[in-house]
Amino acid sequence: MSLDYYIGRHCILCEIPYCWLVYIKTHVQQSANIFHRKFTFNPKLGIDNPALVISDDTEPDVRPRLCALKREHGQCFGFYLSKDAGCRGHVVRQVEPWSCAERGGLREGDRVLEVNEDFVDDKEHLTVVLKIQASSLQLYLLVLSAQNYEIAVTEGRDLMSLARAHRGEGCSRPRLCHVTKESGCGLGLNIIPVEGERGCYRLSPVHQGPAERAGIQNGDRLIWINGIRVSSLTHGALSKMVKNCANHVTVLVIDSRSKESYARRNLPIIPAFAETHNLPYAPKTLHLTQGPQGYGFLLRQEKLKSGRIAHVLREIDPGSSAEKAGMEDGELLLAVNGEQVEDAEHEDIVSKIRQSGQQVTLTTISVSGRNYYTQLGISPLLFYEDHIPKRERFSKTSLQDEEAHNNPQCPRLCVLYKESTGFGFNLGYVEDKPGAFIGQVANGSTGERVGLCEGDVVIEVNGQNVEEKYFDEVVRLIKEGGTTLRLLVVDGQSYENLRNIRKTTSSRLVPQSIKAPEFSQDNFV
Repeated sequence: MSLDYYIGRHCILCEIPYCWLVYIKTHVQQSANIFHRKFTFNPKLGIDNPALVISDDTEPDVRPRLCALKREHGQCFGFYLSKDAGCRGHVVRQVEPWSCAERGGLREGDRVLEVNEDFVDDKEHLTVVLKIQASSLQLYLLVLSAQNYEIAVTEGRDLMSLARAHRGEGCSRPRLCHVTKESGCGLGLNIIPVEGERGCYRLSPVHQGPAERAGIQNGDRLIWINGIRVSSLTHGALSKMVKNCANHVTVLVIDSRSKESYARRNLPIIPAFAETHNLPYAPKTLHLTQGPQGYGFLLRQEKLKSGRIAHVLREIDPGSSAEKAGMEDGELLLAVNGEQVEDAEHEDIVSKIRQSGQQVTLTTISVSGRNYYTQLGISPLLFYEDHIPKRERFSKTSLQDEEAHNNPQCPRLCVLYKESTGFGFNLGYVEDKPGAFIGQVANGSTGERVGLCEGDVVIEVNGQNVEEKYFDEVVRLIKEGGTTLRLLVVDGQSYENLRNIRKTTSSRLVPQSIKAPEFSQDNFV
């Protein structure tokens, strides 16, 4: 049946006038021609239908995504950040269900490219962890999925350029600037209301004046002053605040173009995103090595004049490791081995320092410095990026080295203190046979720091011989010990030698020099 006949037949049945029939026929013929032309193939032009165009494979679309995490006071973000051995990148692990991280779109295996607009893929892992811990109640992570990260690295793509492209060209981060008054010109700064925009102020610094030298540029928009947002302030109230400030002021500013970029991306302009200029206080890092009398300082929990409860460094011994590292009496402890401890329990902090073995890294700040950051409402660790060395494997004393050299079959007594991730090792066993041995030992864990090695045979658990006990019984003994675990171990080959000569092995054979000392409760480190 032809198209003409089909149309004509139904028109006759419906008694459509001939003039309308001609119009319908002509219109349908045109549509049919268009329909046919759309799918014709021209060898010179190729295929007209875009859906059928055959093209070369394009490179995979690798796009970062921004995860906004918001928490309440006393609440965690709800994920772990891992650095896998031999692998590049900072890896998101164990995202807790219903947590801030899950609600913010964070997924298992994601690689973190930026923390609060700061590129961190090439930074020390502990530095990245510290930046996250210091992010207060809001945290913004730019991430790539595990698959996209592998594609980008394999193809040699510039990860920093990927992150910059996500932000957009021409967008600069805000600046946190500290301006000190000078005689004759004051702050050297004019604050001008932007016409037609309520609560918006433009800055005009005096040429080569204090404000310009502190990093403020002509035309910058004022966001925040001494911890207070200016969007709700009238020009009169703002002028009065600046006039009544002491000898200095700290401001958060951004250029007008970048401010628009943040608004388009629905991002707040907060100090966590800022680059710093001329801030008067900064935390410092102390690298301590334990001496014969310990580290040589006392850690106390004290209430400051501001009402804050702090962990204060006191009674630095002359000539001690603490004094040589530059510790000063009255400094406040912020972090231990790159882990923030300001809000931790005092006993937990003491335990962390003791578990560090022969070396520990402390991050401190003066009381006046802490008060400065408290006034601004931000953490002093927010912009801290000093080098935090990886904790070295537990180093044996010279006496222990001598003993091991003279008697390679000598067992080792290892005392472990439980951390948030456990004791840091896996326990292995041979099926249907008694006894247990050390499996994998986690990097940086208490197990590694006290000298546990993969393949070590466990002889005693908390003073009880387990050579003839089965795996479940060994695990039970470990759990019953609570937060402290004393393991007597020996390497596998030495254990076989000891068994061959039927030599009794117990903690009594361990040289006194390598037994872990019993610590008193006076918090002396």
